[in-house]
Amino acid sequence: MFFWSRETAVKLNFIQPGKPTQNAFVESFNGKFRDGCLNQHWFRDLTEARRIIADWRKHYNEVRPHSSLGYLPPAVFAEKAA
Repeated sequence: MFFWSRETAVKLNFIQPGKPTQNAFVESFNGKFRDGCLNQHWFRDLTEARRIIADWRKHYNEVRPHSSLGYLPPAVFAEKAA
């Protein structure tokens, strides 16, 4: 990531250690991803990991209701907002 950021002139900013509230949105997502996907699967190889994570991401964005979006999945919310 460091080399990519240098090549693309993207500045990386990191939150302070022990301060998850500085990026609460990402911390919340990371917790949901860990609880809903990573903690439930043992990946035998990279191909399997990619498939399982892609299935989880599809469910998260297209099926799972999100309370912050009026209990709609993000894809449905985006369609209604357009």
